[in-house]
Amino acid sequence: MNEIILSVTGMTCGGCVNSVQKVLTALPGVQSVEVTLTPGQAHVVFDSAQVDRAALAQAVVDAGFGVSD
Repeated sequence: MNEIILSVTGMTCGGCVNSVQKVLTALPGVQSVEVTLTPGQAHVVFDSAQVDRAALAQAVVDAGFGVSD
């Protein structure tokens, strides 16, 4: 398993946190997700054979938020 911390932009409330958590958890290969509003981060544990950073970031963007490097 791999771990990554994504810096998520555009989250303003607990609903945003729940939305980001939901879209990341739904991806194949994602074992666990912990999203925090302050700072705006998503800590993801995932199987790199099934999903990569680009797919994780794209899921966040598709949900209406941003990912900064």
